[in-house]
Amino acid sequence: MKKQGMKLLFRSPLEKFNQTSRGKRAVLISMVLLCLATLVVLISLNTGTVRVSPLAVVQTLLGQGSEQDQIILFDYRLPRILVTVLAGAGLGIAGAALQGITRNALADPGILGLHAGAAFGLMVFVSLSFSMDTSVALLIPLFAFAGSVVAALIIMLLSYDRNSGVSPIKLILVGIAVAAGFHALTLYLSLRLDEDTYSFAARWLAGSVWGRDWIHVQALLPWIVICIAYIWSRSKTLDAFHLGDAAATSIGTPVRSRRILLLLCAVALSAVSVSVAGGIGFIGLAAPHLARRLVGPLHRHLIPAAGLIGMVILVTADTVGRTIFAPNAIPAGVVVAAIGAPYFLYLLVRTK
Repeated sequence: MKKQGMKLLFRSPLEKFNQTSRGKRAVLISMVLLCLATLVVLISLNTGTVRVSPLAVVQTLLGQGSEQDQIILFDYRLPRILVTVLAGAGLGIAGAALQGITRNALADPGILGLHAGAAFGLMVFVSLSFSMDTSVALLIPLFAFAGSVVAALIIMLLSYDRNSGVSPIKLILVGIAVAAGFHALTLYLSLRLDEDTYSFAARWLAGSVWGRDWIHVQALLPWIVICIAYIWSRSKTLDAFHLGDAAATSIGTPVRSRRILLLLCAVALSAVSVSVAGGIGFIGLAAPHLARRLVGPLHRHLIPAAGLIGMVILVTADTVGRTIFAPNAIPAGVVVAAIGAPYFLYLLVRTK
């Protein structure tokens, strides 16, 4: 491992040329993904119960649309789509960071139990009779983050071994067990709610983003921007983790402190995304794997690509759920799970 670490510092001219070539390819692929994400957002703005033509969408976004189109886009569709954009990017990058931190290709915020902790935190928020539509909704990410941190601490303590560190398989097994415990607590709290609040909780747990407003965008945006910026700035640290703790330490990486900070950022990203977008799983698993195939393993390329792919997946899932199955809209979480569960089984068999 130490030799590999030294090779990272002293590359031959040919290796530097190949790295530059891969970097240009990664940037090109990221630009294509950005164009695809923009196209998916425009299609989502165009579709719904009341159709708005692509030209009318562009005119309305530029402030030249009719009053009806402005109400449809700015009061109903745009907040919902922005929530799916931010949450999709957050979940994709959280998964990439967790896979880098744990060196586990199957790491996913949902599978590891972090989403269950966030769900418990949000259920505590709802049980305290706080409103989801007023300025108090800005506190939702804090409750979800607290629940996810508790889940993460329990998982890390139970899966850590003094001699071998964190075992990837043990991490998943402990995460599944912790998720089951938090799901039981969440179900207990939900059964104590009144009928209307329970109906909202059930939709949220299914991954529905129906009824999201600008207040939810405001609650989500600062967390997403700050956490993604920090994780991307530590791309080299995530690359060093791949070499193992001993090799990472030998090339000057403060392993313990960086791992804690990156883990907290990954937990925060997944928690706040789930707190606003609902119980949506598998994006944190699939997006990094697809991004790694497209742009390679270097995290400075992998992180933006994973965020864009997560964005495309969630916006597409929400659009499909509310248009193809109209008038009975299907929650985005159900559409993602229908695709993500077989993909997880495929990865599990392939990892063996």
